[in-house]
Amino acid sequence: MTLQWINPCGSNRVDIFNGSIEWLSKDPMSSPSPKLALFEQFALVAKTLGHPQRLELIEQLGQGPRSVDLLAEKLGAPIANVSQHLQTMRRAGLVAAERQGKFVIYRLADASVLAAMQAIQRVAENNLAEVDRIVRGYFEERDSLEPITREELSGRLRDGMVTVLDVRPADEFALGHVPGALNVPLSELDARLATLDPEKDIVAYCRGAYCVMSFEAVSRLRAQGFNARRLEDGMPEWVAAGNAVASS
Repeated sequence: MTLQWINPCGSNRVDIFNGSIEWLSKDPMSSPSPKLALFEQFALVAKTLGHPQRLELIEQLGQGPRSVDLLAEKLGAPIANVSQHLQTMRRAGLVAAERQGKFVIYRLADASVLAAMQAIQRVAENNLAEVDRIVRGYFEERDSLEPITREELSGRLRDGMVTVLDVRPADEFALGHVPGALNVPLSELDARLATLDPEKDIVAYCRGAYCVMSFEAVSRLRAQGFNARRLEDGMPEWVAAGNAVASS
């Protein structure tokens, strides 16, 4: 037997069933939808990703953990601005931080953050004419050849058939690189051409699919007669795919 008492001063009622009491809402629609609550959190992540400098920070943190000062130096931005962006990203669960001495070191929360950035890139590539214009006008002008895949590079490394150039700065190379890769930052490439074997194919890579350094490196190498191609993306994607990584 169920007895029901309705509160005359409010919208709730009490159901008494077999001696137990349960408060029920008079209006079942007054409670927020769990799906809507989830969508609000998804929207928070999407909103946080919706800033070009934050995407650039994700690319940088994809190379490895960084202090705020170093990230600001890499981006050429004020420390205060970079710190504010990182705090916003931390609240959205995109990055994590820990203090090491007087520095706060940031890192990506997990591999899904990089995957989210890649998904944004694919949607933009497929649907935005401006992206297509930029790719054709800058990137394909320097390298219109199909890039080498990670799988193909892995096989050629095992066979010793290729020279791999990591054209990122030395500090990024030290955090992790393709095993056997030579660190030849783009600024040093012209001075070190004589050290490269002209009989071997060269594969260059840097921070990601649209990191301009690998495109510039391949363009310069081809101009000097080398058979050069670039890796399809960069070091973060190489790591995320589970490939071996060396560090120094």
